[in-house]
Amino acid sequence: MRAVSLLALSLLSSLVCTGALAQTLPPEVDAALTRAKVPRDAVTLLVADADGVRPPRLAWRPQVPVNPASIMKVVTTYAALDLLGAAYTWATPVYIDGPVRNGVLEGNLYIQGRGDPKLVLERLWLLLRRVQGLGIHTIGGDIVLDRSAFDVPATDPNAFDGEGLRPYNAAPDALLVNFKSVVMTFVPDRDAQTAQVNFEPYLAGVGTQATVPLSAGHCGDYRATLAPEFADPARIRFAGTYPAACGEKTWAVAYADPRSYAARAIGGLWAEMGSKLKGQVRDGRVPAALKPVFEAESPPLSEVIRDINKYSNNVMAQQVFLTVGLQQQKRGSPDGARDAMRQWWNERIGTGEGQPVFDNGAGLSRDERISAAALAKMLQIAWKSPVMPELMASLPSLGVDGTLRRRALRSGGAAHLKTGTLRDASGIAGYVHGASGRRYVLVAIANHANAGAARPAFDALVDWAARD
Repeated sequence: MRAVSLLALSLLSSLVCTGALAQTLPPEVDAALTRAKVPRDAVTLLVADADGVRPPRLAWRPQVPVNPASIMKVVTTYAALDLLGAAYTWATPVYIDGPVRNGVLEGNLYIQGRGDPKLVLERLWLLLRRVQGLGIHTIGGDIVLDRSAFDVPATDPNAFDGEGLRPYNAAPDALLVNFKSVVMTFVPDRDAQTAQVNFEPYLAGVGTQATVPLSAGHCGDYRATLAPEFADPARIRFAGTYPAACGEKTWAVAYADPRSYAARAIGGLWAEMGSKLKGQVRDGRVPAALKPVFEAESPPLSEVIRDINKYSNNVMAQQVFLTVGLQQQKRGSPDGARDAMRQWWNERIGTGEGQPVFDNGAGLSRDERISAAALAKMLQIAWKSPVMPELMASLPSLGVDGTLRRRALRSGGAAHLKTGTLRDASGIAGYVHGASGRRYVLVAIANHANAGAARPAFDALVDWAARD
């Protein structure tokens, strides 16, 4: 079976390279591209059997390297499954450096981040509850946060697209807490003519506004109507009003000073839990001689990648990317991760279609590149791998969940596909279930100023593949 697979992949490469495949687009796809005003030389399309035993049904410019946007997450998550295993978990060790007497830790508490992508507020509460379970209710020293597992250069959250307050622009961190975001819930009280504002988590040292005046009229752009003031790390305020017609709304924003977020969130939650801290929350290193008193364990990788692929979570993807570097190259840095990914690709996928250009592994990049032929080859190899069920389950199901919940096929077919969208890039890639019972890998990517308008053409291609 392995020999047949390699022969089929070789056949795919040779047919594509020599132009032996038909270069006629399905009429419905061609017409949709025309309506979208997306030139045919701005797209790359490939549809081939998942098992790789026949030539592709369609290959249009498959060797051209393109920016895949968030489709690159499929490469990162499959590499992680292949290298680390579906059951891989991240440990967050906790240390103390003094005795506990009468509920008081006479020393420091250390929390060592090792890249957990999902240390959300609920799991942070459980970690601190385990600290209380050690009999600690007052920390006489400091809470020390060790972020040294990752070596990530400081970045401007506004640099990529000027949307630094959007949570998707959060930077990776060895101790990533709650995606460095603040979730605000607005609840109108018509009797009081105000909206109650609840903030999660409570950030120590940050002033917040408990209520906002209500206003009449349509809901519209309620965020603009609120006239938020987020730039000052010491306070979150609203200069405007909240439209009563909006009802209850939830809004997540990235905190203005991401570097201090973990310290403020941990300090705030420790206080909310009724415990005391005599020192401060600060960055530092765990002393080499200390042994952990316990380790908080993350959900398994198989669960983490569902969040990454179904909801296109950028910072979680970058956490996984850096973890691959840390585990394979002993370097939790972007360069270490790129080296690990290049080595894995060459050894596992091969170099026949050219190696992808890796940047941050999330697709939130202007530099990442991959060809449709290379991505299709990887998807075919993944189809035959032991971790195929986990990878497949992580992809959005067309018309069912994730980023494809509102997109469905006219033919009623089924597909598991990862979406990708940037300012000038759009696409889908994954697996389509044909009416004949065959399974296909499908890649469709546009790089053009009108790339977003090409989605109907991609949907038409999926529909065409599913009608087999």
